Amino acid sequence: MNDIPLSLLFSSLAGLILLSAFFSSSETGMMSLNRYRLKHLVNKKHRGALRAAELLARPDRLIGVILIGNNLVNAAAATIATLIATRLLGDIGLALAPVALTLLLLVFAEVTPKTVAALHPERIAFPASFLLKPLLILFYPIVILVNVVSNALARLLGVNPEAHNTNEHLHPDELRTVVDEAGDLIPDQHQGMLLNVLDLGKATVEDIMVPRNDVVGLNLEDDIPTLLRQIRTSEYTRLPVYEGDINNVVGTLHLRNAARFIFGDDSTITHADIRRFCRKPYFVPESTPLHTQLLHYQKEKRRMAFVVDEYGDVQGIITLEDLLEEIVGDFTTNRAEELGEEISDVGDGWFIIDGSTSLRDVNRELEWDLPTDEAKTINGLLVDTFQGVPECAMSLTLRNYRFEIMQTSSKMIERVKATRLPELDD
Repeated sequence: MNDIPLSLLFSSLAGLILLSAFFSSSETGMMSLNRYRLKHLVNKKHRGALRAAELLARPDRLIGVILIGNNLVNAAAATIATLIATRLLGDIGLALAPVALTLLLLVFAEVTPKTVAALHPERIAFPASFLLKPLLILFYPIVILVNVVSNALARLLGVNPEAHNTNEHLHPDELRTVVDEAGDLIPDQHQGMLLNVLDLGKATVEDIMVPRNDVVGLNLEDDIPTLLRQIRTSEYTRLPVYEGDINNVVGTLHLRNAARFIFGDDSTITHADIRRFCRKPYFVPESTPLHTQLLHYQKEKRRMAFVVDEYGDVQGIITLEDLLEEIVGDFTTNRAEELGEEISDVGDGWFIIDGSTSLRDVNRELEWDLPTDEAKTINGLLVDTFQGVPECAMSLTLRNYRFEIMQTSSKMIERVKATRLPELDD
């Protein structure tokens, strides 16, 4: 060994440190690859991505070949460093060599290459896959032996080494974070639409339906002049048709069909004409999730449905437009003007809110966080809390919201004054 030139020893040590840096950066680069971008590149037949994906299909073998190579290189580097230190410093070099080599490996073979690989994983991992694949073939018997032992130990600890692909699917909340963090990649308006699509599963048709008290329809017990006046002045394209009570639904009348019988002399029009041009009613349970209802509309070729409770009583209606507005925002009506009538800002953080206003609309408009698990409206929330309609002006604090009852009727709370209180530190 003493016959080996120092220049050759130093060159060998430098080469081994570079190899150690290669293995260290390869490990970090391969494990830092974005799995979804990698799948995208694989679909585009990117050669580096194809090799990386093949290696990552068995991460235990990939890590095995990298660590085997890295440990062999580091062991050789330690031997050469000891030879160099002994020849230069004698016996004291035996003590200094491990310290000096550790510092060199930390800086040049660990921290620096791993930092670069973490910041630019594709630029490191894809080229490294050219060498890692043949190395895996070369060291395959050793890798298998190491994996058999390590996987057995993992199973003793309750870990299944074969379940490495179970965490590759994003949870909906994780997908929301991805969309939120997309930045300039996705326009703000599109981000909002994507987030709204993800939220469809959290709401039901009951949350956005038009309640039965607000449904505008045709009562066949009214006389013909009254019905024709409603048809000709209607602001809606489709009108529910019922007899006496909305639970006795006859169907839905499209005004396009109404044009077939409202021409000519009104005296010739009968209730039978209206019945004849009604489409059969379409009922949906109030607990139907919005994303499911959207698919039902597509399947049934419908645009309006009657919402029924568990007893079959009609609770309201829901239209395709209402559902689409949950995704793309308001487009069929000026919702801001409607909410302006239901929610009035009176200053100092106080708002006068109509009792029939949806809690979802209040939360969305005022950026509040009122509970929507049970009640769906301000009236429902407060009536549930009071266990009935209060007979006089009262106030209460619910969570960190203050409500003052302004007006009631025998059936419901008509108007309230509300504000959000400052949250107290725990």
